[in-house]
Amino acid sequence: MQSSAFGMDDRDKLYAPELYPEVVAGMKKLYKEKLRPAEEMYKFDEFHSPFLRDVDFDAKPMVLLLGQYSTGKTSFIEYILERKFPGQRIGPEPTTDRFIAVMHGEEERIIPGNAVAVDADKPFHALNTFGTGFLSKFEASECNAPILEHITFVDTPGVLSGEKQRIGRNYDFVQVCEWFAERADLILLLFDAHKLDISDEFKRAIEILKGQDDKIRVVLNKADMISPQQLMRVYGALMWSLGKVVKTPEVMRVYIGSFWNKPYQNDENKALFLAEQNDLLRDLRTLPRNSAVRKINELVKRCRSAKVHALLLSHFKKKMPAIFYKQSAQEAIIKNLLNEFKEVKRQYRLPPGDFPDIKKFGEQLKDHDFDSFAKLNESLIKKIDDMLSVDIPRLMQQIAPPQQLEVDNNPFAEPGPDDWQILGYEKEQYDATFLTLNPVNGKVTGAACKQIFLDSGVSAGLLRRIWDLADMDKDGRLDCFEFAIAMHLTNQAKETGTVPDSLPEGLIPPSLRAEAGTGGQPAGAATRK
Repeated sequence: MQSSAFGMDDRDKLYAPELYPEVVAGMKKLYKEKLRPAEEMYKFDEFHSPFLRDVDFDAKPMVLLLGQYSTGKTSFIEYILERKFPGQRIGPEPTTDRFIAVMHGEEERIIPGNAVAVDADKPFHALNTFGTGFLSKFEASECNAPILEHITFVDTPGVLSGEKQRIGRNYDFVQVCEWFAERADLILLLFDAHKLDISDEFKRAIEILKGQDDKIRVVLNKADMISPQQLMRVYGALMWSLGKVVKTPEVMRVYIGSFWNKPYQNDENKALFLAEQNDLLRDLRTLPRNSAVRKINELVKRCRSAKVHALLLSHFKKKMPAIFYKQSAQEAIIKNLLNEFKEVKRQYRLPPGDFPDIKKFGEQLKDHDFDSFAKLNESLIKKIDDMLSVDIPRLMQQIAPPQQLEVDNNPFAEPGPDDWQILGYEKEQYDATFLTLNPVNGKVTGAACKQIFLDSGVSAGLLRRIWDLADMDKDGRLDCFEFAIAMHLTNQAKETGTVPDSLPEGLIPPSLRAEAGTGGQPAGAATRK
């Protein structure tokens, strides 16, 4: 038998979360006092997503599993839980025909979807928008597994191919996946080593994950059933298939193994499988700790979306005639929606990425009377701006980076491998991007990597500061470590809109920290080559 996913001694260590209750409480207060009034006035819930409740902020981190049928999604959850869960069905044929939220509960039970959606203690009330057609295919499975005290797993129906994927479904599978993906902390795409094809529906499900790239991991499951030589070929074929669907310059993190409680059929790669298992578990253990940061990130996205929505609707209201020809004016606005977007963008200097999908938004507008839209309320817009520029950055300051645990009593012990804020899988992704830039003598020039940073959408002013912080030796070029720091800071700036004044010590690679001076830069940075 394979070793257990978690030893009893490991559980408490792996999942000792830093929940930052004061940060969560702060988000609740900001939402109720500053954001929700604007959402209510401009009917945000009718165009985008329902109003948030306290339980949405208190929810445990969520892991969403997606994959075609018989890729081992349900077996993966059983392997992680180290036990079966209520409602579990496993077989070579398509067995899971519904979405199942596997949650913690003192007693084993299955809660039907309609009951889950109205339960005030569960973060699924927004699923009511998909109607009974979906809720009849959704349920919560509660059991007393220790890991579920910290994480919720969502099992999904296996994606079929051809006409089978549309027959008998009374809901939009891709839209439901999008809803869960937006709220998930981690998205696992599972592939069977023997079935790497990506069906049309699975392709659409992957495509709607755009914008969630930092959450996505790939699991190449059942890898023990093939030889090492075959595994190398399968891995290459998988990356080729994903490259045609996932439009990103960064390489996805792929975990290779056999995630179920049965002996390996081919143990030639046993060391590799165990190492990959440990990496995956390390990824899972960071979820509770990073949950507050993820929730702040989602709140920032919602703030930006709500601000643009309010400005659009008030703009449409302003363009409506006072008495006559209202219907024709409304139709003209919808027909000319792209130019209306451009006008609002230019007038308020808004980033284009904050605007909704124009086709979907236009269809929604047809069901509304523009006269019912509220006029521009500048005080509400200012409150949203204050949230983004003052209140949320203040909350971020309360989230201290995780402290390195004392591993022994030796005061001269070397820093541990986890002492760098950039995690292992992140460094691998950054390294893969770094190599595509054709580094010379281990370094890339600013001209070579300029476009990658510009594509992030971060302003040139912030990127200039990021470059100054990352280029620690001030030679105008970046090595792989400096490039990783620059990418990390760029991703943070994309989420928070801020850049630190000096390079935090936790971002300096441990190998360089011994020579670090003041101000977060290595001593002699200006002269070291």
